[in-house]
Amino acid sequence: MQSLAFKAYGEVKQRTAGEKEIEFALFRQITDALTQVSEAEDAQPADWADAIHRNQQLWTTIAVDLLHPGNALPDDMKRSLLYLAEFVRQTSMKIMAGEGEIADLIEINRSIMNGLGGTVAGDAAGEGL
Repeated sequence: MQSLAFKAYGEVKQRTAGEKEIEFALFRQITDALTQVSEAEDAQPADWADAIHRNQQLWTTIAVDLLHPGNALPDDMKRSLLYLAEFVRQTSMKIMAGEGEIADLIEINRSIMNGLGGTVAGDAAGEGL
């Protein structure tokens, strides 16, 4: 019975959470994982690889969405985000080779979160939340 309640709650949450809130939550979760491995003295290579891979998956998904003909973002913003997606890809490969800085990935994600957070807060304010 309890699992049915969790399932119902998840369905309601999916219907009530906006796209920006979901994007923000996903960036937060992945950025937190990157931060944890960067700060953990005992982080294993597999931990690093997992966090970086998840971040790379996120940015690949963003790039694919940006290239979709139905994406309504302005062209300048699309180009900027595609540039960031490529930078994330290259930086991820460098980090895995022991040459890059994970702090760069964290900084990019936090910048995106700041932008999404402003949009999310503005949307919530408009709804009277």
